[in-house]
Amino acid sequence: MKPILEVRNVVKQYGDYTALNSVSLQVPKGSIYGLLGPNGAGKTSLIRIINQITMPDSGEVLLDGEKLSPHHISQIGYMPEERGLYKTMKVGEQALYLAQLKGLSKKEAKAQLEYWFEKLEIKGWWNKKIQELSKGMAQKIQFVVTVLHQPKLLIFDEPFSGFDPVNANLIKDEILGLRDKGATIIFSTHRMESVEEMCDNIALIHQSNKLIEGKIDDVKKQYRSNTFEVGIAPGNIEHFFADMSLNTPYVSQKANFKTLDDELKLQITLPKGTTSRELLNYLMQKGDVTYFVEKIPSMNDIFIQTVSKR
Repeated sequence: MKPILEVRNVVKQYGDYTALNSVSLQVPKGSIYGLLGPNGAGKTSLIRIINQITMPDSGEVLLDGEKLSPHHISQIGYMPEERGLYKTMKVGEQALYLAQLKGLSKKEAKAQLEYWFEKLEIKGWWNKKIQELSKGMAQKIQFVVTVLHQPKLLIFDEPFSGFDPVNANLIKDEILGLRDKGATIIFSTHRMESVEEMCDNIALIHQSNKLIEGKIDDVKKQYRSNTFEVGIAPGNIEHFFADMSLNTPYVSQKANFKTLDDELKLQITLPKGTTSRELLNYLMQKGDVTYFVEKIPSMNDIFIQTVSKR
């Protein structure tokens, strides 16, 4: 799929500290793209460059094939982790002001705000001041002013921070809906369960370098460890415990196992040169196999494994 955003060999330094070390990314159009990494990895520096808050020291960023320039500001919506609303200003007045900064006329802004305020059931907040709202309520306003000018690229930095589970699910559904209508979304978060649930592609940045990029399914396949979870029916346990001690080619002492309700549950990592079919045939000779499934690493597993190696 054609990328809507290309980051080409971007370098950003602050004095002697390198925040981004020749980072390149391609964000496919119409996707949700997870931008991952531990604190201090360089994600915020990259997001600030995409929003033209700062400039790269070298490299370039392209939006829809054009080198990023000031006129692209109206085509990008950014919801930062640290919210930027004026606390003493009324909600409606502030939302109108921010919408016009993004290029909407007052009439267009009012129409979009009426749509979103009704959709999110916040019409009664128009004359409230931001300081009168809870953190979650203020988050909803921040979300609205981020999306109401219908940008082609949306950047959400920890968008669920401060939301209760009900409202987090509401915003999640709205983000998915925006993707389905054609928007491209960059989604920066430490919540790997949200990444699994929502993202099509991911990139992992650590210590200023991009370590991983690709479709989630492809990334998971790259990190497969040839590990299988196996269940053995009751009545066959003695055979398996004996084989564990004999250090057979398939079930070695390194296998993890436990018994629940007289059923043996195994987690087996195959040695090199051994196929899953061979393992399954071996297990079936010892007893009834109740389940046999490959253990695919989660994004949380991949995140921890990759970051811990550096």
